[in-house]
Amino acid sequence: MPDIEITPAELHQRLSAGEPLRLLDVREPWEFEQASLATAENIPLNQIPMHLEAMAASDANAEIICFCHSGRRSLTAADWLRRSGVPGARSLAGGIDQWSRDIDPSIPRY
Repeated sequence: MPDIEITPAELHQRLSAGEPLRLLDVREPWEFEQASLATAENIPLNQIPMHLEAMAASDANAEIICFCHSGRRSLTAADWLRRSGVPGARSLAGGIDQWSRDIDPSIPRY
């Protein structure tokens, strides 16, 4: 799917500009507690189907940026959300680990 991934640099730029992006951390709660991005909500990958109706009902033009540790789970989540009627779903390339390396080294790596 074209344009399904967003780089950490692009996400940082857009967040810094105040764009209204929904950050969805699809990792497990213990991972979320270890390291996360401000304003992110934690819905583990296996629980996303239970929240689909609410996500699909939100503003149709809103972007949901999914992220995980390395970008694999979030790519699965974004792909599934798009196929389920949430066209604004995207995945953070490289996950929070890449974010920590490129943007904010104060976020712990694990």
